[in-house]
Amino acid sequence: MLNKCMLYIIFLVIFTTTVSSASQNIPEPTPSDTCPVCGMFVAHYPNWIATVLYQDGESHHFDGPKDLFTYLLDMKKWAQGRNAETIQSITVKEYYGLKQIDARTAYYVIGSDVLGPMGHELIPLAALEDAEVFMRDHQGKKIYRFSDIDKKILTTLNSGTFK
Repeated sequence: MLNKCMLYIIFLVIFTTTVSSASQNIPEPTPSDTCPVCGMFVAHYPNWIATVLYQDGESHHFDGPKDLFTYLLDMKKWAQGRNAETIQSITVKEYYGLKQIDARTAYYVIGSDVLGPMGHELIPLAALEDAEVFMRDHQGKKIYRFSDIDKKILTTLNSGTFK
């Protein structure tokens, strides 16, 4: 059985070797698309959309980065019949520019006074400088990178107990 450290390393390798989303056409969610984690209608929250695009063209949309990471960190539960090796790109909506950016290159601020559709959220920003400004302006607690985010951080977001 693989230990937690080995599973984390495998997770990092898989998601750092996927194709960059900059060259991809990321589909927009339709009015009937629901988040596979919480069931909310994603198109109702256009400023928070996150997307996983698979190599076969199928996409899954999320109402925020928190649900995206919940999905990615437990694909066996949330993406039955899918696996990380077939992901073509992962995008999040950048907070200031409101454009889709590669989720793996984003900076994520937690613990701010900005709430997403499901409460406390990972706030994605394209550049470290933007994340630092956002953190100062919105009482953020910490900046994370894609590879830093784990189930413990998601639990912290859900409970509102930031460090």
